[in-house]
Amino acid sequence: MHNDHFSRHAQQVLTVARGQDLPQGPGSDPSIARSWLRCLEDYHLDPAQTLAPTVLEHGRLLESRERLQQVLHIAGSEMNSLHQQLSGAGHAVLLTDARGVILNCVTAPSERKIFERAGLWLGADWSEACEGTNGIGTCLVERQSLTIHRDEHFRGRHTGLTCSASPVFDPHGDLLAVLDVSSAREAVSRQSQFHTMALVNLSAKMIESCYFLRHFENHWLLRFHLQAESVGLFSEGLLAFDGEGRICALNQSALNLLGQVRGGLLGQPVEALFECSLDQLLGRASANATASWPLRTRDGRHLFAALRGQARSVPAALAKAPEPPRLPGICLGDPALQSNFRKALRVFERDVPLLINGETGTGKEAFAKAVHQASQRADKAFIALNCAAIPESLIESELFGYRGGSFTGARKEGMQGKLQQADGGTLFLDEIGDMPLALQTRLLRVLEDRLVVPIGGEPQAVNVRIISATHRNLLDRVQSGGFREDLYYRLNGLEIALPALRLRSDKAQLLDFLLAEEAGGQAVSIDPAAREALLAYAWPGNVRQLRTVLRTLVALTDDQRIGLPDLPAMLSPVPGKQSAELPLEEAESQALLAMLESRHWHMTHTAQALGISRNTLYRKLRKYGINRQAMVSLMDR
Repeated sequence: MHNDHFSRHAQQVLTVARGQDLPQGPGSDPSIARSWLRCLEDYHLDPAQTLAPTVLEHGRLLESRERLQQVLHIAGSEMNSLHQQLSGAGHAVLLTDARGVILNCVTAPSERKIFERAGLWLGADWSEACEGTNGIGTCLVERQSLTIHRDEHFRGRHTGLTCSASPVFDPHGDLLAVLDVSSAREAVSRQSQFHTMALVNLSAKMIESCYFLRHFENHWLLRFHLQAESVGLFSEGLLAFDGEGRICALNQSALNLLGQVRGGLLGQPVEALFECSLDQLLGRASANATASWPLRTRDGRHLFAALRGQARSVPAALAKAPEPPRLPGICLGDPALQSNFRKALRVFERDVPLLINGETGTGKEAFAKAVHQASQRADKAFIALNCAAIPESLIESELFGYRGGSFTGARKEGMQGKLQQADGGTLFLDEIGDMPLALQTRLLRVLEDRLVVPIGGEPQAVNVRIISATHRNLLDRVQSGGFREDLYYRLNGLEIALPALRLRSDKAQLLDFLLAEEAGGQAVSIDPAAREALLAYAWPGNVRQLRTVLRTLVALTDDQRIGLPDLPAMLSPVPGKQSAELPLEEAESQALLAMLESRHWHMTHTAQALGISRNTLYRKLRKYGINRQAMVSLMDR
């Protein structure tokens, strides 16, 4: 059966290659036909061949991940958000480097094997030269967003996949990475990919913009657009310049808005572009760059711009301030959260390890980074490692590093691990409960001896402070033998419990805070009814889910106004419930319903998402009288 399919597909490829037009089908698309020809004539590939993809050796994969470390960190949350927006089931969200090597993959644990059988392995090379026409490889060649649907793949073994990919460019216009969403479901039409492709494009542009902003966080950054309300959106122009006013980088939108080419502008004074002096321009700078003002170019173009000044470190004196510190990326309006922050900062300054506990999406990394930024180590490195996001085979190298030549594929100069990179600063270990037992033993030794031993190397002294986070009950993990008891007490100098969003007293303030961040300078407003619905919802995904929803609403609004009809269906009140502020038990019941619906009533997936056991989930469902048949009956009334 498979052989017949491969033969028919190979015949179709060869027919197109001979220049014979097909009235319909994949070969009728000129871009697909061009790619097929490249595969035959340039790469000499066989469409019927069923070889498994080429996978990088362990050391080479680590080296590739290290090169794109900052991109991987930025893209991680965006990939999780994208997977959630696609309802998760049946999709794999992939990030590759500029060669087409898969460096990160987000998919449901129960579906990982399905995508691995399709060849979507961590470290797999999906360049066009290796795997023929496919979303990742063809996107790299064409340097544009595209969808490769089932039979449009060159190799017959890939025709069960549908892939939508978008390029990610660095500030200098070079290809940095590819973001791809792949589906192995049969009932995926090409038309259904329009929505997926739009989301992939949006996410790729966000990664691109965040990387630009992060890469030049110590430079002056000019953000501009033709319309004042578009400054801060993904279509805005970004221009970075140094303290002497020399242009360092521009994104493609900036070049388009200025009608310029990249090579002719780099190193030129920014005054050569605009009708104002450098001093006048710098006089407009602000730390947040939220308000835009008119700016005229030398060739008469009228723009609106905002200028971000160079980042300033947060003084340690904030630790004793009566008001909560105002730090980027976090809102501390809840009194209990303020109190926890002050406690955390005081003990952190005394080199006491912090353990942050909270549901998924409550902002554990943002809290940890805020503590670091308010401490005396603010000007040192803050290095984050998600123990659940990195395959077990890579965690040891990522955390401890390795000496050159210590294993096959290791680069000759070796690699610094996260502990060495954080020397003098802070190491944030997210999802510490998922760290393998063998590495827990090594980490405990580092914490006690303050010495790091890279793979194949000699001990090296490190001065690092540790903040850990988990959504699991670590004591339960200790009792079940999954976590070392001595490491638990070593990391738990002070345990901070972050409240779920539904329990926070500053929900309204947080809503405004996140909206302002996602609007990026736009004056976006929320109608009272929509605001009430947003505040009444239980938010099972917590702050991360709220941020994702607001980001989508801001991206889709045409008149800078968000109304009740604009909200996603999940925010509609549960039948029979009031939209006013819910008691705790009703909020938990609503949160369970929302999570069940988002996971299509799959109990294992729902329990994993909530960080509880299936038995606990069933107990809660019985407590609130929740069952699928009853809900369907209620909806049919």
